[in-house]
Amino acid sequence: MALVLKDRVLETSTTSGTGTLTLGGAVSNFQSFSSAIGNGNTTYYTIVDEAANQWEVGVGTVGAGTLTRDTVYSSSNGGSLVNFAANTKQVFCDYPASKGVNLDANGKVSFAGTS
Repeated sequence: MALVLKDRVLETSTTSGTGTLTLGGAVSNFQSFSSAIGNGNTTYYTIVDEAANQWEVGVGTVGAGTLTRDTVYSSSNGGSLVNFAANTKQVFCDYPASKGVNLDANGKVSFAGTS
């Protein structure tokens, strides 16, 4: 199981609760998680439910039409799993800010708030 990141991965889901998401297939002009990331691999994800003003960012494992929510990095629920309603949500591949490595204003490498 490898951590895989890809561009333009976007699906929808109407799964409710705090468990594994059932994905609804790629949105037009985007890739699905299964085809881009590959079943059994992990990836960073974001889930957004605009109707309920809820969101979640984490790392999960891709399955055939599913995404498990293995570790939450940040969320509208204080950093815990969000108990989503059955609304249509956008689910996409993302790169969490807490995992970024950057050059700061002084040209030093910084990561996770340290340099």
